[in-house]
Amino acid sequence: METRHGKMNCLTAVISPQFCVPGNVHLTTVRKPTAFTNGKFKVTDGKGNCVFYVKEKMLSIHGRLLLLDSGSNPIVTFKKKILSAHRRWQVFRGDSSDYVDLLFTTKNSSLVQFKIELDVFLASNEGNSSWDFKVVGNWVERSCIVYDKDSTPVAQIQKKRTFGGIVLGKDTLNVTVYSQVDYAFIVALILILYEIKQDTD
Repeated sequence: METRHGKMNCLTAVISPQFCVPGNVHLTTVRKPTAFTNGKFKVTDGKGNCVFYVKEKMLSIHGRLLLLDSGSNPIVTFKKKILSAHRRWQVFRGDSSDYVDLLFTTKNSSLVQFKIELDVFLASNEGNSSWDFKVVGNWVERSCIVYDKDSTPVAQIQKKRTFGGIVLGKDTLNVTVYSQVDYAFIVALILILYEIKQDTD
């Protein structure tokens, strides 16, 4: 099928094809400053309707996070690799953390980073010899671009300045996910960026 830049390609589906739609998808993410409150991270569409939200998995020694849709159905589970120099994360399908349900992993490109370079490896890429996706940008400015393995942009992230952000400390982003790209996957990457920044701080 015809996709970005006239390429003949399949849907860019990492989590599920149901999150790939024709035309660009515009989302807003809001992260509350309180780190220990369920619902600290919420995603809405252009009409303000909730699309995803995050809660912490209770009784988890690894501090796992769960991304749910508006109907409280689990989409993916996030697991941080303990004592990882490159701040690695693993993302699993649904409410699982079993290796058979692994979707992708991420790691910082280098040990010391002043700007974002997050490498993403799909579960099928067992050798991790080269990345499948990469996030590049400046997280201080909340300005990032997600690229696929052909170095084609698949999503753009920009900070949205709001009155609530100034007064209440909320961090709000405008996210544009390009046509036929898995927007749940892009949201998952944004959450990982926030968690890495929190660990760094």
